[in-house]
Amino acid sequence: MGAAEDNVVASGNAHETHTDMKKGALLEIDATRDITTAEHDLGFWAAVKQYPTAVLWAMFFCIAVIMAGFDAQLVTSFYALPAFQQRFGKLYEGEWIITAPWQTGLGMGNPIGQVLGALACGWPLEKFGRRITLAVCCVWSIIFVFVQFFSTSIGMLCAGEILGGLAYGFYVVIAPTYASEICPLALRGVLTASVNLAFVIGQFIAQGCAAGLESRLDEWAYKAPFAIQWVWPVVLLIGLPFAPESPYWLVRKNRKEDARKSLLKLTSAKHRPDIDSVLIMIEQTDLLEQELESATTYFDCFKGANWPRTEISIMVYLIQVIGGNPLIGYANFFFVQAGLNPSDAFSMGVGNTALGFVGTCLSWPLMSFFGRRTIYTSGMTFMTLLLFIIGFLDFGRSHSGAIWAQATLMDIWTFTYQMTVGPICFVIISEISSTRLRSRTIAITTAVQAMASIVFTVAMPYMLSSDQANWRGKAGFLFGGISLVCLAWCWFRIPESRGRTFEELDILFERKVPARKFKNYDLLAEHHHEVGGMESPVNV
Repeated sequence: MGAAEDNVVASGNAHETHTDMKKGALLEIDATRDITTAEHDLGFWAAVKQYPTAVLWAMFFCIAVIMAGFDAQLVTSFYALPAFQQRFGKLYEGEWIITAPWQTGLGMGNPIGQVLGALACGWPLEKFGRRITLAVCCVWSIIFVFVQFFSTSIGMLCAGEILGGLAYGFYVVIAPTYASEICPLALRGVLTASVNLAFVIGQFIAQGCAAGLESRLDEWAYKAPFAIQWVWPVVLLIGLPFAPESPYWLVRKNRKEDARKSLLKLTSAKHRPDIDSVLIMIEQTDLLEQELESATTYFDCFKGANWPRTEISIMVYLIQVIGGNPLIGYANFFFVQAGLNPSDAFSMGVGNTALGFVGTCLSWPLMSFFGRRTIYTSGMTFMTLLLFIIGFLDFGRSHSGAIWAQATLMDIWTFTYQMTVGPICFVIISEISSTRLRSRTIAITTAVQAMASIVFTVAMPYMLSSDQANWRGKAGFLFGGISLVCLAWCWFRIPESRGRTFEELDILFERKVPARKFKNYDLLAEHHHEVGGMESPVNV
């Protein structure tokens, strides 16, 4: 009996040793060393020459995000639109206003839809792929824009916002997922950051529409902007049949030849990279993740090495909401409440989103010189300071100079945000999550961010409305305090993912490398030691 037990123990130890050796071998750059080195050495413009159609298709998928940015900004802009106020509002002290409860109801439509849509998108994205899922969502959007356009009551408009928001939850997940999976390492930052640019473009168009129609007092002042929302899904439906599917998704579906065809469509015939090597890297990344995570459910996002990846993704996206963005999102309404006339308020709102556009474009060259962690934490530091200054200036709100100073600082805050935290967030969530769980990880982060938006959608009207708390600029103290706590988290938890292939990131997280050591951890320079008859990787 004792001998049998010894044999069982010996067999178990041998199995554990074999498993450890297998895992140790997996956590090294071996079969893909050459292509990984080539990815590191590939410059931005060389990558553009090799993958010109990948750039175009990544930008094309971002059109869907323009819709999400347009709708969210449009509704809050309407709160200060005279025609909308008179149609759906009530008289308060001689002025038409949209009451706080209805502001809450309307504002919650988009984020509630995003929560449900984001959580629902994981299965169809993995089952049907990126193209078909996006096409179905476009049809959905076309249908429910009709509800918004023909709304006869504010309650009907709320229903249209919620149902339309379901598709927006899908769009925000699909665009960064697709962009990260079709481009090389050198283009990954710019193309995933373009998701933020798409948001800004949507906001800018919405602000421009509201400002251009502000003087109209008929129903077309708010119906015309709703009608514009039919343009985006039609454009997408025309182009989607020609779009190449994600090669990572195709490899996961054991469609290797289709993945090769997709890579050929994404690359230039004149400056084509080694397609076989790229395909091997995709397959090796998938094989590594299959060994490390056998399942791809939402629950798996919170297990093992995937938990910190999910935590980081959630937080960098959540900070967009809890770090001050709701205050800036109410820019037009805030400016009117602060004492600016509606014309000046809408002009400031347009200027605010225009600065956001410029800031996002400037984030692209920034990423060529600085890492994701550096840009994100630097932006958070400056934005936190601005929020406290906006709060202190509210004590002098009786002076018009203080009001204009607050408005100017909100524009500077927007510029900083759109140059740092805004675009880099989408880069981080697209890089940090594992390829097999990427769509589900981004779905979770989108849902959490949207739920936080719901909380502040409820709170903001009561904070700012003249018939409620009437905080005005003092809301800067609340967001400044939250932002300060978030800044501390950023310092300790955000790793540097710049210049890392997805396979390298898988290995770094599996090895539990501390966030602040990611930047200098050199996987390619590793060599092997013989330790007790076993090879062991050592970092040099």
